[in-house]
Amino acid sequence: MNIILLGPPGAGKGTQARRLVEERGMVQLSTGDMLRDARTSGTEMGKKVAAVMDAGELVTDEIVIGLIEEKIREGNPAGYIFDGFPRTLAQADALAELLSRNGAQLEAVIEMQVDDKALVERITGRFTCGNCGEVYHDQTKPTKKEGVCDVCGSTDLRRRADDNEESLRTRLMEYYKKTSPLIGYYYAKGDLKRVDGMAAPDEVADQIAKAMM
Repeated sequence: MNIILLGPPGAGKGTQARRLVEERGMVQLSTGDMLRDARTSGTEMGKKVAAVMDAGELVTDEIVIGLIEEKIREGNPAGYIFDGFPRTLAQADALAELLSRNGAQLEAVIEMQVDDKALVERITGRFTCGNCGEVYHDQTKPTKKEGVCDVCGSTDLRRRADDNEESLRTRLMEYYKKTSPLIGYYYAKGDLKRVDGMAAPDEVADQIAKAMM
């Protein structure tokens, strides 16, 4: 099954994607991760990515689509989770064409709906483990031992520099301007499912599981 997780920064897409990877064996295709991996891969596509990034330029849709296609051609019976892509209507069309020429299709687009005010409170208290990526929160999910990751024991706990109210509101506005048109696009195609992104993680996971049926 191939799905897209849609939602603004901090909606919990990464957390839910990791659960699907662990519980279902799906592969998470995160644009940022793929670009970082490609840059050091030594492949022809990787050399293109490195050249563009080293020049301080934006990576083109063509390159991102190429990276995604490389991953899909590797094959994974459990399917793929698209995280951070598509972001625009043009990218959505390109993804549909990519899947079609590889004999695949999109089964569900899951929008994680959030309340902006509550989202700001969620994000400004968020921190992650720099070693394993586990996500924590000052109020709702602190580490059991202060300064130590519950999962791997690392003390490399980090906060994003832009996890503050001013930066988050800027990122939210950017999301609503550029990415929210995808909601109407996929609704019209009959692919859109909605879940309550502000619910507890386990409840969100249950809602996503139902949306994937």
